[in-house]
Amino acid sequence: MSIKVNDLTVTFKNKVTAINHADLEIPNGVFGLLGENGAGKTTFMRVLTTILPPTSGTVSMDGILYCEGNYPKIQHRIGYLPQEIDLYPSLTVQECLEYMGDLAGVPKNECRKRIQYYLEKTSLTEHRKKKMRQLSGGMKRRVGLVQALLNEPEFLIVDEPTTGLDPEERIRIRNLLVDFSENRTVLFSTHVVEDLAAVCNQLAVMKKGKFLYAGSMKELVREAKGHVWICRFQDEMQAREVEKKYHISSKQLSENGVQIRLISEKMPNVECVPVEPTLEDAYIYISGKEQLIG
Repeated sequence: MSIKVNDLTVTFKNKVTAINHADLEIPNGVFGLLGENGAGKTTFMRVLTTILPPTSGTVSMDGILYCEGNYPKIQHRIGYLPQEIDLYPSLTVQECLEYMGDLAGVPKNECRKRIQYYLEKTSLTEHRKKKMRQLSGGMKRRVGLVQALLNEPEFLIVDEPTTGLDPEERIRIRNLLVDFSENRTVLFSTHVVEDLAAVCNQLAVMKKGKFLYAGSMKELVREAKGHVWICRFQDEMQAREVEKKYHISSKQLSENGVQIRLISEKMPNVECVPVEPTLEDAYIYISGKEQLIG
């Protein structure tokens, strides 16, 4: 499956442009969508799920154009986990999922098999008889993911799927998405760089409604090569002065002083050594490239 976005623009009634002439192609597998809050990620996913029509430009799924007449057939092929989810608080987990499966047109016997399978995969089996209102935020996220998977969609869209989960749960969910993505497309939207580094090879970086980068993770990291530096200071005040001038990706305190990892277009005018960039460094570099000092 391939999702193609061409010159997409979304402008709201208050004349705020959330997506600005964006182009993107989303291939099979897990594809990352990385960006800060307010970058336009959620608006973009609302377009992809047919909730929000484009103001201009086109979106297509395997050649099927996103338009009102095609929405039913597109919706049938999509699963969606929104960032905010509130599923029927008075129903049990099992009842809620059976109801959602029925709405998606999944046959009852098949639906129960899938529910059992995904509850095991998300460690929710022992909670299946609990009311939805009794669940923690992290558990509700996992139930939300299960409901998005029930119709075994060809295109799964997940918005911040690991929010509120502990480290073990996050790993479990990431692995489930990788397994599910075989012969399918999963759009994984997040602002947590670590999650994408663990599950995908292709990603897009979004900021202020535009895609600053789209391509392989390796190439993104390569673009930041030569722009990441480590500086060590014994004086905390000196370190703070440097922090005012540069984008800082990490800071560590030790008995010997302060170590700062900074991003700069040119070699900083302080004593430092170049280091190999991480994905997080590359994201900061691409996102703040226009403002970098050096």
